[in-house]
Amino acid sequence: MKLVLTLVTTFLLINIGLSQGNVEVIKDARIDNLIKKQGEIVPPATSVQIHGYRLQIFFDSNKSLVDEARMRFTKSYPKIETYITYSAPNYFLRVGDFRNSSDADRLKAELGAEFPASFIVQEKVNLPRID
Repeated sequence: MKLVLTLVTTFLLINIGLSQGNVEVIKDARIDNLIKKQGEIVPPATSVQIHGYRLQIFFDSNKSLVDEARMRFTKSYPKIETYITYSAPNYFLRVGDFRNSSDADRLKAELGAEFPASFIVQEKVNLPRID
């Protein structure tokens, strides 16, 4: 019985090894675009980062409201970088790349009327611009 089972197993393994097949992948063309987009290097991700501070000025679960707040801020402060991050279920708008909290606190005081709920967040930041 063992001999018959061994012969059948050997025969199956040989036939499986000799057979060839073709695989056809059917996918949406948007998948290639998504892979290409994910593979691109975003400039802030390649810059040197240090421990620093940002000012969180707005958050909401509706991204369009966060984008509106970003545009309002950028009109008044075009030279200060803005960053939108997502942590379910909210989008967070943070601004600036400050080396110390006192610089972030100065901006917070300036924004007090327009963004009263802003607060300082400690995180890795990009090196500040030199104008």
